[in-house]
Amino acid sequence: MVYPVDLSLFDRVAHNPSYFSLMRSMQESAKDVLDFCVPCNPYFPTDAMFAEYAASLPRMLKHYPSDNETIATRLCETLGLDPAFMVLANGSTELITWLDQLFVRDSLATPVPTFGRWTDQSAENGKRVDAFQLLASDRFGLCLESFERFIRQQRSRAAVICNPNNPDGGYVRRADLLSWIDRMSDLDLIVVDESFTDFVDLEENASIADDIVGRDNVVVLKSLGKNFGLHGVRFGYAVSNRTLAARLRKALPKWNINSLAEAIIFSLRDNMDAYRDSLYKIKMDRHYMMTQLRNLPCVEVLPSQGNFLMMHLLSGVDGASCRDELLAHHGLFIRECGNKAGIDSSYIRAAVRGSGDVDRLVESLARFLIAREPTVLIRGCDVA
Repeated sequence: MVYPVDLSLFDRVAHNPSYFSLMRSMQESAKDVLDFCVPCNPYFPTDAMFAEYAASLPRMLKHYPSDNETIATRLCETLGLDPAFMVLANGSTELITWLDQLFVRDSLATPVPTFGRWTDQSAENGKRVDAFQLLASDRFGLCLESFERFIRQQRSRAAVICNPNNPDGGYVRRADLLSWIDRMSDLDLIVVDESFTDFVDLEENASIADDIVGRDNVVVLKSLGKNFGLHGVRFGYAVSNRTLAARLRKALPKWNINSLAEAIIFSLRDNMDAYRDSLYKIKMDRHYMMTQLRNLPCVEVLPSQGNFLMMHLLSGVDGASCRDELLAHHGLFIRECGNKAGIDSSYIRAAVRGSGDVDRLVESLARFLIAREPTVLIRGCDVA
């Protein structure tokens, strides 16, 4: 089957086109496309929760939401946080924007590759971005001691670490990260972006949010959309000490959280068991997906603690060609990583999905690879 798609939509600098832009270009065939590009929780909210939101949609659309303080207080009650240390916002990107404007004076250091807004936001505001290159030979693992030396050499005044990192899923253990934070206490700002921390299974209680409220220069960032599988509802929050939180909260609009986000936040407390179950399912799916993809030759699958896997296409295979082929001929939308700082087009990323979807991805990747390497035996795939 051929899926008509406008591939010129990918001619952008740092980000892929939206799912909706692609679906509009594909028209009727869009209903068969599987989205492996955006790392989303496929098991949450539950069908019952969606039904509840749907029944309330007219009321949500016709009425103003509550103020941020009311919504944030409810979220804190659900998550066990103190509202004095938490700031709720219209997506983590809004928080990144304000953190840069309020606390980054002239320079910010970040490992690359990483989430694009951390490399782009400060640069767009005329500040220096000190990019610490993670090495492919180390599977893009972050050595905190090396990053510390880099920050001192560059004289950076702010630093950010995504943990787990996007796009590779690399993870720094909690105790090591806190030790590094204490050594960097002289910086103006340290941000730990924990958008994917709920998916970690290397250790329990991977988040450091409870540990930083007594530290003067640290902000932990959380993305509710990524965790709860609701990217279309823009909501996220930051945790910091009381002074930083108050300054950040004051900068934000009073009604920047919409009524749909409010309804979802108020429904979470009665559905946390279902949420925890969704995380367990994703971790099982990640193990299955990694096992199946590692059966493919010419593909190196990097270890990940996120709800996504990054793959290195070997033998000179181009990620953009792979993306285009899988989308246009197999109805699979993956993330090609060549437009991220610090990485090239031989890397692709795929969100974790259930076993049936993974089997479709593996078979399609096998067909793509065997067409370019016809002498290679595709192990574990029926490509007849």
